[in-house]
Amino acid sequence: MTALYGLADLAIGTGDNVTTLRLFDGPLDLSWKHCAMTSDFVAEFVALRYRGSRSLYKEVRHNVGYLTNELIENAVKFRASGEIMIEASVTDTAFRTKVSNYVDKQTAERFQRLLSEITAGEPGDLLIERIEANAAGDASGSGLGLLTLMSDYGAHFAWVFGSNGEDSIPLETYASIAVPDPSN
Repeated sequence: MTALYGLADLAIGTGDNVTTLRLFDGPLDLSWKHCAMTSDFVAEFVALRYRGSRSLYKEVRHNVGYLTNELIENAVKFRASGEIMIEASVTDTAFRTKVSNYVDKQTAERFQRLLSEITAGEPGDLLIERIEANAAGDASGSGLGLLTLMSDYGAHFAWVFGSNGEDSIPLETYASIAVPDPSN
């Protein structure tokens, strides 16, 4: 049985002209360095269409890079062994991405509880509550990165947890963020 959190219409895919990157689990092991390099690559790839305007280029590169890095870091940090697949596409007004990996059952359950909380309320209010809880030392799996993306960057998310009867569960994280129309 699959479980969906977030916006169902995002979970239909990343659209046309998808670029796919695969991070393999192997002798070099996946690490934070891979997160930064991969997100920088995706951000540069998307921002190049704005190179005519330094400010738009920097804005898009930052926003796409931050979103992508957060998703890849979460996939690396919480994954069960195995590869991580990143799909990215861009239209005239939106950047869409999907990050796929496997998580163990305990991680899936914790993450689903967190998602139930952060998708139920207003992201800006929840972000303030989580920041205050962290400051008071009451944080556990806070979701600050996702809430910041939702509140401050207008990112939209969907998460699909699959089922396969094994110890690891497939997780697909979908995200969308607005980008300026390059023709303007």
